[in-house]
Amino acid sequence: MNQDFAVQVLYQGVITTLMISMPTVGVGLLVGFIISLFQAVTQIQEQTLTFVPKVIAVFLVLVLTAPWVSSIMVDFTVTLWSMIPGMAR
Repeated sequence: MNQDFAVQVLYQGVITTLMISMPTVGVGLLVGFIISLFQAVTQIQEQTLTFVPKVIAVFLVLVLTAPWVSSIMVDFTVTLWSMIPGMAR
């Protein structure tokens, strides 16, 4: 195993992590922005108003994207396991 191979594996891991987390983080960001805008317009400064909708939205995104996320993770794991003989060289 050389340095280029290790960098390639780490790069694929980072890309996979970003792909998996992008929908959840994006929805959390969007919901947070909408709630902040609503709070600025109405001048309601309630802490639970920001927390509860974000938790619900992120949970729904996790439930809806679970099959896609699991397939991406399984593909990455299978790829890593198939690379093991090449690492031993």
